[in-house]
Amino acid sequence: MGSFYDNSILPQHLRRDFDVYDRIKKIDLDLGTFDQWMDRDLKGANLCSATIHESGLVYLSGYGYGPGQMYDDPERIKQGQDAAQFIADSMIGRLHWTLACGGEGGDLNDMLYTVKGLGMVVSTDVAFDNAPAVMNGFSSRWQSVFGGGVGAFAQDGEDQSYSGVHARSAIGGFTGRFTIEPELIVAIPPELAKAIIQNRGWIFPLPPQEAQRVRTEYKAQHG
Repeated sequence: MGSFYDNSILPQHLRRDFDVYDRIKKIDLDLGTFDQWMDRDLKGANLCSATIHESGLVYLSGYGYGPGQMYDDPERIKQGQDAAQFIADSMIGRLHWTLACGGEGGDLNDMLYTVKGLGMVVSTDVAFDNAPAVMNGFSSRWQSVFGGGVGAFAQDGEDQSYSGVHARSAIGGFTGRFTIEPELIVAIPPELAKAIIQNRGWIFPLPPQEAQRVRTEYKAQHG
């Protein structure tokens, strides 16, 4: 486990007893590389991918993806679920590098629990009622990594941890050239949040000068 997680407020009997990176490896999830995620910064940007609050809340921006609008057809719903899973994978990679890029000692093992998810599903069909089913592709993938009763490692609906389970809304009726846009809020130890903010700020990607400094320090340490 992460050192911040070990010293967190969570009671011992509710803590994860597995390394989330072991699960990530088993489901063949690609987190991307430092260079891939740090290739861009906030120059010219009007929004960010993640914001860290000193309380420990981390807000992950929405990301739209998928083949297009949904309608009530089983094959189409499966395509939507696959798109939602793809976004979950990307968001897990984003969270990893948000927590780890600056070398403060935090990573995904320091994620305490998942707070709230929102899934906006594209469909102009007023009779469409499967937005929650589409969003399930995201939620189940998230639980596969962090724990939950519908994740890949659950047995008979039970898992060792439920830190991937989240309050959630899934809403259909939007327009767009994608299928679904989820966003998420997670909790990390306040001590980790403060360490990150004090070192490189509260935002990811980083401001240009901070990004350059972090790149230089990372290369010096890792080659």
